[in-house]
Amino acid sequence: MVSDVNSHAPDGQPWRITVLRNRNGMVATFMDWGATWLSARVPMQDGSVREALLGCATPSDYLHQDAYLGATVGRYANRIASAELKKINLLLAANQGPHQLHGGPEGFDKRRWQILSQSDSEVHYRIDSPDGDQGYPGNLIADVIYQLDDDNCVSIRYTAHTDKACPVGLTNHAYFNLDAHHGDARQHRLQLQADRYLPVDSAGIPAAPLKAVDGTSFDFRQPKCIADDFLADDDQKAVKGYDHGFLLNTAGDCSQPAAQLWSADGRLQLSVFTSAPALQFYSGNYLAGTRAREQDSYTAFQGIALESEFLPDSPNHSEWPQPDCWLQPGDTWRSVTRYRFTPHAAG
Repeated sequence: MVSDVNSHAPDGQPWRITVLRNRNGMVATFMDWGATWLSARVPMQDGSVREALLGCATPSDYLHQDAYLGATVGRYANRIASAELKKINLLLAANQGPHQLHGGPEGFDKRRWQILSQSDSEVHYRIDSPDGDQGYPGNLIADVIYQLDDDNCVSIRYTAHTDKACPVGLTNHAYFNLDAHHGDARQHRLQLQADRYLPVDSAGIPAAPLKAVDGTSFDFRQPKCIADDFLADDDQKAVKGYDHGFLLNTAGDCSQPAAQLWSADGRLQLSVFTSAPALQFYSGNYLAGTRAREQDSYTAFQGIALESEFLPDSPNHSEWPQPDCWLQPGDTWRSVTRYRFTPHAAG
């Protein structure tokens, strides 16, 4: 990443960049604005280094993109239909037509997070969200801790607490291209441990009950190339590809991968472990024009997002078989997701 020394964040203060390193030579970079994951540089078996994460050339470029590249999004990731919390008859701030997406127009991705501590292997961010922020009830404090270990695993641990009942579900919006950003990420192979997915309308709002993946283009229980069944049915065509929540079979068990992604050349593998009940698989359908680190802008489908979270619009759907997304006063919301990068020999 280019140093952007002459630029400041919207609050007039400089960007604060944290670099984590492990014994293998892997380097992961983060920024306090949006508690954003900027870069993941993985040493390969042939001695080269491969950038696995989409990102911008400078910190200020992140202010001029709406793809949420690497950002921590919240209070509630994904969409809330009609920006309404029906349970308490409360309207939130809308930012995708009548709906709310990723916490609202001034969500956590557009804020400076406080750095509580940092070391060579870990950085701890905190944000204080006041009552009424983006329409949400309660004073909320959220923490995000990034850690890089010697297994080339980036762990993200989230906690939050509030003084009024509020739906809470933070995630990281990293986009991965394991081929060092060369080519179409739909050439990656993907495995998703999920028997069911959630159909949505063209705005990404749930449009039907959970549906079995069996016999559909959404069946990734065995690894397959993302391009194989791309746009093969109406559920994909509604959102120009994959942009759907999958209810995970792992049911919050972090000991087994919920998803695995392989580069087209087979030389880099990403394994995703999470305590979250669902993963949003997004094939980068609307990435075109997003400012890019290696080129002027990314093209559509150049990155894959695997967002650990609740199913979209969960605050309004208590019928789904997942934990309650409403955080109660006195309780602590916790979630952990780990992204492990494994290089393989060529051929």
